[in-house]
Amino acid sequence: MSLPIVAIIGRPNVGKSSLFNRFLRKKIAIVDDRPGITRDRNYAACEWQGRTFYLVDTGGMLPGAKLEMERLILSQAEIAIEQADLILLVVDAQTGVDSIDARIADSLHRSGRKVLLLANKADSALQESERFQFLKLGLGEPLPISATGGRGIGEALDEIVALLPSESPAEAEDEPLRLAVIGRPNVGKSSFVNRLLGAERAIVSPLPGTTRDAVDTPFEFSGKKYILTDTAGLRKRARVSDNLEYYTTLRTLRAIENSHVALLLLDASQGFLAQDIQILTDAVEAQRAMVLVVNKWDLVEKDSKTADQITLSIKNAIATLAYIPVVFISSLTGLRVTRALESADTVFENWNRQIATAEFNSLLEEIIQKQPPASVHGKYIKIYYGLQVGVRPPTFQLFCNHPELLKKNYLRFIENQIRQRYDFEGTPLKFALRRRN
Repeated sequence: MSLPIVAIIGRPNVGKSSLFNRFLRKKIAIVDDRPGITRDRNYAACEWQGRTFYLVDTGGMLPGAKLEMERLILSQAEIAIEQADLILLVVDAQTGVDSIDARIADSLHRSGRKVLLLANKADSALQESERFQFLKLGLGEPLPISATGGRGIGEALDEIVALLPSESPAEAEDEPLRLAVIGRPNVGKSSFVNRLLGAERAIVSPLPGTTRDAVDTPFEFSGKKYILTDTAGLRKRARVSDNLEYYTTLRTLRAIENSHVALLLLDASQGFLAQDIQILTDAVEAQRAMVLVVNKWDLVEKDSKTADQITLSIKNAIATLAYIPVVFISSLTGLRVTRALESADTVFENWNRQIATAEFNSLLEEIIQKQPPASVHGKYIKIYYGLQVGVRPPTFQLFCNHPELLKKNYLRFIENQIRQRYDFEGTPLKFALRRRN
C-alpha cells in the first residue's frame, strides 16, 4: 500500500476507538464502556489538510496476557505496530501513568518506530496539566486531547500529518474494489479472509462472534487493488438483544452498503438456511453485486454431481435471485479460494455494465412482441421505449402510458429476457417507470 499507515494503540479503555471515530468524523469503531470491545485491527482512510492515510484502530494491549483472547488481541496490535509508519500511543490523562503504559512504551522504544504520545480524556485545563506526568515514559511531551469533547483534535491531526512520510506520486490510485465478507456467525469468514490474504490479519477462533467490528484490509492480487471487509456474523434479528450485538449488526449492514461486492459465505455442512436468505436479502436491498461462497467444502461427502445439486437447491430456494453465482471453497485447505475473488471481479464488471439506448430498445421491442403486458381493468398498457439511466446497479427507465398498472411479474419477465441477452450475472437490475401519454 502506498498510503501511510497510522496505528492507534494503548491499554484497554483509554478511548482509542472514540479517538478513531473522532479523527474520521464518523462512527465506525464500536465504542462501549466495557474494555476489550475492539479486537481486530480496523482500517479506514482518513483525510486531513489534503493528506490521506490509513488509520488503524486496535484492541487494548495487555503485555504478558494469559487468556487466549487477550493474547490474540495483543498479537493483532503488534502486527499493526509492525505495519505502521506512525504509532499513536494513547494514555488516560485522568488515571495517570499505568504500569501497562510503561510496558507498552518500553516495547515501542525497542521497536524504533516513530511514536506520537496522546494524553486522552483531557477534558479541562486542569486535566491538561496532568499530561506532564507521562514524560517519564520517554516518548516526548504528550499532546492533550479529548476524543469525546473534541479538544486538541485538530492540533493532533496537524502533528500526525507533519510526521507522515513524504508523499509519492503513487498515492494517486484508482478506486480499489471493495468486498464485504458477510454471513452467519462461525461460517468461516475470518478464516476465508486469512487464507485469501495469506497472512493472519484477522483473529480466528472456533467461538462464534469473535469478529465484532467490520474490519477493512487493503490488499493487492494479480495487480488489482482491493479492500476486504471482514464482518461480524449476522444473527437472526429476533436474537439481537445485547446492545453490543445491535451495534455489530448495524456495522455489518453498513459494511454491505459501503461495499461494491458482497461475498456471502455459507456453511456447506449445514446447507442453505433461512438466516442465509435474510442476509442475502439485506445485500439485495443495498443493491450490491453478490457472490455466494459455499465454504467448508472439504467436510462434505460428494461425487461429481454434488456441487450441481447444491447449486440447484440454492437457486430453487431463491428463484428470484438465481442470477447470483455460486463458488465452492475450503478456507481450511485453500481450495478455489481465489476463484471467489475472480468471481467478484466478474460481477463487479457486470454491476457497471452499460447498454446503448438503441440496442436496449431493439431488445425491448422483441420482448413486447413475444409477450405484451396484460391489460388491467380494460386498460391496455403500452411501453413506448426505455433506456439505461445508471449503473451500480444497472438501472433501466421505461416510458409507458399506465406505469401504475404494470405488474411486477411482467417487470420480472423483462428482467429475465435482459439477462438472457446480456451478462448481468451477480448484479441486481433496477427498473423505474415513467408516464408518457
